[in-house]
Amino acid sequence: MSAHGPMPRSSWIFPALAVALFAVATGLGLTFTPSAAGLVFAAALLAILFGTVFAAVHHAEVIAERIGEPYGTLLLTLAVTIIEVALIATIMLGDKPVPALARDTVFAVVMIVCNGLAGLCIFIGGLRFKEQDFQVSGANLYLSVLFVMATITLIMPNYTLTAPGPIYSAAQLGFVSVVTLLLYGVFLYTQTIRHRDYFINQASGASDDGSPMSNRMLAVSVALLLVSLLAVVLLAKKFSLVVDIAIASIGAPPAFAGVLVALLILLPESVAAVAAARKNDLQKSINLALGSSLATIGLTVPAVAVAAYTLDKQLVLGLNAQEMVLLVLTFIISMLTFGTGRTNILFGLVHMVVFAVFLFMVFVP
Repeated sequence: MSAHGPMPRSSWIFPALAVALFAVATGLGLTFTPSAAGLVFAAALLAILFGTVFAAVHHAEVIAERIGEPYGTLLLTLAVTIIEVALIATIMLGDKPVPALARDTVFAVVMIVCNGLAGLCIFIGGLRFKEQDFQVSGANLYLSVLFVMATITLIMPNYTLTAPGPIYSAAQLGFVSVVTLLLYGVFLYTQTIRHRDYFINQASGASDDGSPMSNRMLAVSVALLLVSLLAVVLLAKKFSLVVDIAIASIGAPPAFAGVLVALLILLPESVAAVAAARKNDLQKSINLALGSSLATIGLTVPAVAVAAYTLDKQLVLGLNAQEMVLLVLTFIISMLTFGTGRTNILFGLVHMVVFAVFLFMVFVP
């Protein structure tokens, strides 16, 4: 979907279908079962859910054009994070406890955006333009906050003494949640007010003034964005049933559920990031990719922690040794890739190889 020109029909049809599907499924008690009717319901649910997520991101892009950069990419990131929190909380806190889902999803998001998405954007941009520029100052701010957040939420739980790893005690979890929120809040202040110029690549022709549009279109997009987000939240429970049975049917490991949730919520944002790289605006691609990682940890972990504490559910956060190696490797190559301000296809290929290793190890640990 494009944010330019007339509003595409799919941007309002899918949210309407999502609300209608939820109403019909709830009223008739429809659910997913391993049968022909259940498969039809699952296929319809996935198609409508994906379409609604794309619609939400489209309306966020329309609003983003009015408010300009870097607020635009920030709005996209926050919209996707709301969807992510809804899906994780619904699945993790459902009838069948999945205490490690938040950890698996957060780790999958970091690996997908820092290796898969960033690598793909850099590789495509390198093929079209040989080299692309971006703001080193902004990338360094992203990475410094990301490294700290990822370490204290995904690695540190394995080495605490108050509670046996890989979990935090209630006091530790509360402290870490406050710290991550504080870090993310100060980062947003830096990105949007204090040092906005760090996150805008003027050479790419990006403008922070926003594109003019009618107030009517803006109001419609705001309303449909809210409806789209609400529809995804309402269908999250139905989606969790499909994920559970699908994983059981194919014999996939539990961590695959986190990968599925991450892929669902990141797909529309990934399309926007790749499109920006093709237009020689790698800065926007980096804002979308690294911004997603920060928002995922800075907002998802505290939100899920509050839900887990309120409902007295266990929350597993610590990664295993293999995953920690991949995370540290991602830190190292990210520092090398984003430390010069210029990229080429080899940087992109290196990140994509690490992402391929991550996916392979999910199924063959």
